[in-house]
Amino acid sequence: MDFFYPNWINDFWRVMGLIFFDDKAYFEVKGEKRFDKERIAAFAEQRGFAFYDTASKVNRLKDNASDNFLEIVEPTDIGALLGQMPDCRRLVTTGSKASELLQQQLTVASGSAEGHPVEMPTIGSYTKVHAYERDLEWFRMPSTSRAYPLALGKKADFYRRLFE
Repeated sequence: MDFFYPNWINDFWRVMGLIFFDDKAYFEVKGEKRFDKERIAAFAEQRGFAFYDTASKVNRLKDNASDNFLEIVEPTDIGALLGQMPDCRRLVTTGSKASELLQQQLTVASGSAEGHPVEMPTIGSYTKVHAYERDLEWFRMPSTSRAYPLALGKKADFYRRLFE
């Protein structure tokens, strides 16, 4: 993938278009079924957005993107990733597998006692945690996949909370 959320049937960039430009088609290339990579890159850089997966190596056990059929071979080292972004204070996950992986690493990094993991945020909310020598807000957002049964406008309402 050249950039995050390039899949035409994923609504992430439509959600961002609604939130920031009141136009769900803002990041689309007119007349084509694709998103404008250059416009997206400029937007993400201007806003200070960074994207990465919580797993660096996975096996797809079936030919789909469902969390149920992902085997995590190598989780991403979140501490090392954050070490490259000293000003990062907000983390966002979508999907249960990504949230579980981040929860495990935040629990260890925060020094939480065994059996007392960092609280998993409910969808649309966040948990505050001190980990990796900084205070973090971990938001859990709904999937922007069209397979997730929530209207585009309602997904945008959830994501607006990140920018309040």
